[in-house]
Amino acid sequence: MKLANRMSNLLVESAFDVLLRARNLEAQGRSIIHLEIGEPDFETPSNVIDAGKKALDNGFTHYGPTPGLPELRQTIADYVSKTRGIPVELKNVVVVPGGKPIIFFPLMALLEPGDEVIYPNPGFPIYESMIQFCGATPVPIPLVEERGFSFDMDVFRASLSDKTKMVILNSPQNPTGGIIPAADIAAIADLVRDKDIIVLSDEIYSRIVYGNEEPVSIASMPGMLEKTIILDGFSKTYAMTGWRLGYGVMPEWLALAVGKLMVNSTSCTATFTQIAGVEALKGSQEPVEVMKAEFQRRRDAFCAGLNEIPGWKCEIPGGAFYAFANIKATGMSSKELADKLLMEAGVACLDGAGFGEFGKGYIRFSYANSMENLMEALRRIKAWYGVA
Repeated sequence: MKLANRMSNLLVESAFDVLLRARNLEAQGRSIIHLEIGEPDFETPSNVIDAGKKALDNGFTHYGPTPGLPELRQTIADYVSKTRGIPVELKNVVVVPGGKPIIFFPLMALLEPGDEVIYPNPGFPIYESMIQFCGATPVPIPLVEERGFSFDMDVFRASLSDKTKMVILNSPQNPTGGIIPAADIAAIADLVRDKDIIVLSDEIYSRIVYGNEEPVSIASMPGMLEKTIILDGFSKTYAMTGWRLGYGVMPEWLALAVGKLMVNSTSCTATFTQIAGVEALKGSQEPVEVMKAEFQRRRDAFCAGLNEIPGWKCEIPGGAFYAFANIKATGMSSKELADKLLMEAGVACLDGAGFGEFGKGYIRFSYANSMENLMEALRRIKAWYGVA
């Protein structure tokens, strides 16, 4: 027996490969600072944990409705309506185990061989993976560092074709931390509004933003609500990565199709985690603000330190919790440098090429780690460079 040919189209996340290598080094007695994995280092807020425990005690240990518990779906609809300024109803919401199913299921439901999908590069590797798996054609658009890692709109415009079926946006963005300017969102909406194109808007980092530049959802643009899939969830905002709780907001006809795929795969999302999700959205938001303020403090200190290293340049990210450092002037490839930092300096980070062709020459660090560890990572990198 051998695997089906389509399995060769699936990609992996390099973060988990680097994590495994780092753990193996630790097992050999090496000290490694982990800046490779993109998850908050904060604990899930105590009120959310308590709600999950109470839900277990109250019998939420059985199957639930495939698209999610009505209470959570309505809570999400109210939350998205308020935060994006759009009319969302319960029928538009599908609750899924994590954020990735809102990439997997809608693409499976919509794409045919020969369709083209525009997506950001460097970008979350699962975008390209799923486009290929569905037999569609990936059309990567390079993100421009000088534009805060937003698209070159001329390139975007030229990439649209009669075969374009979907556009994927991610703001704030992984791996760059960039936020798409409101003017660019409006321009993209103008370009796709009257075409047979749907937009997947990955807004998983929408609450982790710094300063006054708030991300704009393309769903809020005139005529775009019925042409947009919003991907969001609880992993990043509420430090709930292990709870596996995400959701999509989409037109009802697509929500029904995603529900069919849910029935054929996961049946439903764990019910006790959904009760915890209600508390996350309705309860105190102070833990989110505390976490965000600490991420900003770390961002400022860590990026400043990276910019002190000869040959390095790190734009200050507007959101998420990643520093995407340009190391082209060092003369080393980003893979070589990332490998050396792990093996010789004890700092686990990611080669930007793991996020696509246009990520070459960059290194991604997650600053979702303690300030102490971040400063130690800078010390190790500088010592390895021979920088005082």
